[in-house]
Amino acid sequence: MGDRDKGVSEKTGHAQKDWIREKYHQHKKTKRRMSRLVLSTQLLLLIALIGLWELAGRLRWVDVLIFSYPSKVGRQILKDALNGELWPHLAMTVGETAVGFLLGTLLGTLLAVLIWWSPFLSRVLDPYMVVFNSMPKVALGPIFIVLFGAGFTAIVVTTLSITVIVTTLVVYNSFTEVDKNLVKVIRTFGGNRRDIFTKAILPASFPAIVSTLKVNVGMAWVGVIVGEFLVAKIGLGYLIVYGFQVFNFTLVLSSLVIIAVVATGMYQLVVYLERKLLKDR
Repeated sequence: MGDRDKGVSEKTGHAQKDWIREKYHQHKKTKRRMSRLVLSTQLLLLIALIGLWELAGRLRWVDVLIFSYPSKVGRQILKDALNGELWPHLAMTVGETAVGFLLGTLLGTLLAVLIWWSPFLSRVLDPYMVVFNSMPKVALGPIFIVLFGAGFTAIVVTTLSITVIVTTLVVYNSFTEVDKNLVKVIRTFGGNRRDIFTKAILPASFPAIVSTLKVNVGMAWVGVIVGEFLVAKIGLGYLIVYGFQVFNFTLVLSSLVIIAVVATGMYQLVVYLERKLLKDR
């Protein structure tokens, strides 16, 4: 009887494992099907919008002087790419964005750690961070230009004025929302503030820190374009301003399309990095 019960138990266990494995594969298949459906819908929507825009321009439903149309914008991008005029502007803007993005994330995270480490400093800086976060960064641009000159540094500082404060607030809030019981356990075993941070706060907040990268991609682009509006003589932001000045809205729209494409590429790169970093957690 014992051997029979053991055999029945083993068969039941194998059957349960097979059932779980089957359900898991079904879930993965459903998830992949949903992802393909979402992607297909996104592409169809994009194609439909582009087609409608092209049709509206061709049939003069809209003023083509202002709104242009996709084929005209595409020819503008191709012409600028082939004659080499596009690449210096694109390289400058992407470089400024990358520097502002990386420095903003690093400095914002370090500032959040410093504020968490010192409750006194947190209480002192809290109202200043709230006020600075609410200030329009465009208004600070002229100050940065006077301080750092009209060029790369002023644009990067304008970007940092956006990315640093956003990163600091998001990361610091993730620090304060960590389960208090984890902190109590470490203190019970004689851990100091460093132990609390390295063994509880930082590991628990790591997903939030990585997710901040996605937020900072958009914020960095906003900061760079705003800075280029104010001061640049090269860059995609400069092309937008120049296009408005000479009433060439095709140039304006082509610059916006390039910004959208490159920003999307950077965002997807960050999403890929996030997936890799959080895969084993």
